[in-house]
Amino acid sequence: MLRSVQGIVLRSMDYGEGNKIISLFTPELGKVSVMARGAKKVKSRHAAVTQLFTYGDFVFFKQSGQMGSLNGAEIISAHHALREDLHMSAYASYLVEMTDKMLGDEEGSTYLFEQVKAGLSAIEEGKDMQIVIHLYEMKMFDLAGYMPVTDVCVSCGANTSLTSFSPNMGGILCARCGYKDTTAISIGEGALKLLRLFPKMDMRRLGAIQVKDETKIQLKQCMRAYMDVHIGVQWKARGFIEQMEKYNI
Repeated sequence: MLRSVQGIVLRSMDYGEGNKIISLFTPELGKVSVMARGAKKVKSRHAAVTQLFTYGDFVFFKQSGQMGSLNGAEIISAHHALREDLHMSAYASYLVEMTDKMLGDEEGSTYLFEQVKAGLSAIEEGKDMQIVIHLYEMKMFDLAGYMPVTDVCVSCGANTSLTSFSPNMGGILCARCGYKDTTAISIGEGALKLLRLFPKMDMRRLGAIQVKDETKIQLKQCMRAYMDVHIGVQWKARGFIEQMEKYNI
């Protein structure tokens, strides 16, 4: 069956001497794998459209249970800046890597597609990349069924004196319950406010948010620890981000 859809390239890998296989995220079909024959060749009409982060119109032939075969494509947004800037590339790669690894074949939704599209645009527009990624990580927790409890204490249900975040227990702890997890991460009012906001926020409405450095450090600790405990995937792109942070690149 011939399919015509909009899509975002989540992953692009060489196959054979001249071909590429792309992992394409679409609103209608979810995530699909498509063979782009001859795309490795410099003069190929598919060379540009199969690059990572590309958002475009794709036409491919796909039979049930088989990989699609690319017939044609037109670029809507090439996202050149995301590939040319080291920091943008790292954060954008993490966003699409999460999408690619946490969705199975033909899984996805129009809403999640719009979140990915908006996230890539937000990074390219110079919005806070760390906040963009944390917001999308929360979408991934929701997708996996591991949304942290952020409105009340995960242990006793209290909604006051919420002072720490416990990845092991699955959410926020109040001051009285803090002793139950000695590894819980202390958080301030700013981090708590954002942890509560992220699950409800649409990436398309993200503005030029200003977050204090202290708050961003707490958020980073919370989200990375929660991801490691509940998702347990070794993220190649996040590892690169951590290396950049370590060496202050």
